[in-house]
Amino acid sequence: MRINLFLSTILLFGLFNLVSFAQTTAVIKPSAISGDVVSISESKIILQTKDGTIEAVLSDKTQYFRVPPENPTLKAAVASTVSEIGTGDKLLVTGILSDDKKSIPAKSVYLITKSDIAQKQTKEQAEWQTRGIAGKVVSFNPQTKIIGVSVRGLTGEKTILVSPTDKAEFYRYAPDSIKFSEALQSAMSEIEIGDAIRALGDKNTDGTELKAEKIITGAFKTIGGEITAIDTEKNEITINDFQTKKPVTIVIGDSSVLKQFPEELAKRMAMMQAGGGGQGGFRPPTQGNPQTTP
Repeated sequence: MRINLFLSTILLFGLFNLVSFAQTTAVIKPSAISGDVVSISESKIILQTKDGTIEAVLSDKTQYFRVPPENPTLKAAVASTVSEIGTGDKLLVTGILSDDKKSIPAKSVYLITKSDIAQKQTKEQAEWQTRGIAGKVVSFNPQTKIIGVSVRGLTGEKTILVSPTDKAEFYRYAPDSIKFSEALQSAMSEIEIGDAIRALGDKNTDGTELKAEKIITGAFKTIGGEITAIDTEKNEITINDFQTKKPVTIVIGDSSVLKQFPEELAKRMAMMQAGGGGQGGFRPPTQGNPQTTP
């Protein structure tokens, strides 16, 4: 539920969207820069942003605020001091960005500490374990807004009927990531039968229904095949799909997880393919779940 930018990025961009600035001139406009603290001194803070490092220049007029991660809004911000800022913390700095985009005189600094983020992550992980479900969309009725989810358990598979609350949040995994932190805001209309799904909410007494507060879906495919080529420069692996007998190119990204089959399992798989076994196509030994927390 890529479920690690949801906390570290969504919180900061949530603040970014809430910052409202008055235009001082028709040419010069204030900016809001977000990033991670690389280093800090009495006169400046070095931030690592998505576009590179930026120097936030501090002065006696700089104002500091601390934002709770569970409520990342300006209304929830409380007065803070520069002494509370440490390396690894998340900051949003407002001011006039220099022409070379390398520095910004800090007018206001909004802080979310890494310790606050860690506590929120721990709380969310526990909540998903106790109030969340994971499975596959087997039915979807846009009129009733009820989603049938097939869930595997110790006693086998069962179907749980998921219905969103009025304020439910919808997300969809990015095409190249299974991290919830990198998921994109979505809508119920994007849900499709066959999607992987995670939902967080309250279940009824017998566990057959769930009122969802958060729903994240994605279209994932599991394939297997024999490696025919490896391109280390492009981070690509080409395999011959066991089922379709056609070449498939797999792109390895920053969030890709590489694991090696045990030798015994690899031999069994090779024997099954050589002997025409393996009815139903390639089946991995386990099914990994998309990540739902940062």
